[in-house]
Amino acid sequence: MHVQSNPKRRTFHSTGSSHAALAAATPKLTRDYLRASRSLHSVWRTLRERCLDFTGSCTSLHDLNVRLWAFLDEHYHRRPHAALMGKTPAEVFASAARFPDSFDESRLIDALTIRARRRVRRDNTLAMDGTDWETSLHFLAGRLVTVARSLAEPDAHPWIEHEGKRFALAPVDPVRNARRPRSASNLDAPHPARTSFDPPAALLDRALGRSSQPDDGDDKGGAR
Repeated sequence: MHVQSNPKRRTFHSTGSSHAALAAATPKLTRDYLRASRSLHSVWRTLRERCLDFTGSCTSLHDLNVRLWAFLDEHYHRRPHAALMGKTPAEVFASAARFPDSFDESRLIDALTIRARRRVRRDNTLAMDGTDWETSLHFLAGRLVTVARSLAEPDAHPWIEHEGKRFALAPVDPVRNARRPRSASNLDAPHPARTSFDPPAALLDRALGRSSQPDDGDDKGGAR
């Protein structure tokens, strides 16, 4: 590959020797790759010689884009190509098999729906994207649920998906939520004492020189 210097333009040309050197340096290159590479160079050469060389009057990117579009649509796609056995690119494209696209709006919304696992708090609230939401389903308190929202509808509220059903979420109203009656499942149960050991009492017993072991009478609430 060598560079051709010219006051008006500066272009890169790929020669046959460069292809040979590249193939020798990379044994995995196949004949199909080299053929495709030559075809690509041919496309760029045609585009440059028949379109880009005459765009000196362009003053904006829009002017260049419309000239490229006109060249491809009115000339390149309608001109017979030897690589296509004398057919035009437009003819080859029109004769290609078309597969019906069943992608509709509902499938698009489903594809743009994101889901995350969240635990419902005891007050029937949960966090999603930095915002607190609440549900009226008291039995979900303390449980892990799947929360979903659609990127196609950024202003829509998220929802809970539970047992194949969809339950809407609402923004938390702190006042109403605080006054709402709670079922027994929403209340935090007291934690049972794991041990009767009382560290401060043990330190006090040691400081007073008395035994920290309770007498049987004390356990039963009776006198010694």
